[in-house]
Amino acid sequence: MKVYLVSMMNAFVLMILGLWSFIGSETPSLTALIPIMTGAFLLSLIHGLRYGSKPAANISMILTSLILIAMIVPFISALSHNDSVSVYRIGFMMVSCSIAIGFFVKRMIKVRKRSVKIKS
Repeated sequence: MKVYLVSMMNAFVLMILGLWSFIGSETPSLTALIPIMTGAFLLSLIHGLRYGSKPAANISMILTSLILIAMIVPFISALSHNDSVSVYRIGFMMVSCSIAIGFFVKRMIKVRKRSVKIKS
């Protein structure tokens, strides 16, 4: 699967589950909008990813990594409150981000090998 498709799916997962978190909460917090905004920004970088833009790939990978790290605290909080819906929702977003990061790393390794082969 292409990295831009994985990033697009990750963006949609972040936006849909973030929106569910925001709307479904009794007391909606503005921090629940962070995955929605991140997903929207990742979607704006899809064109660059599709056509091999290095800056778009780097920004997407960094942003995906940051959102993955940022979800650790809410995940632990949901675990401690025994909120199974939040655990599954946040866990699914974390898995989606992890898969996207894996595809980014795989692509970067492939590009690096190709550039070393060309220089030799």
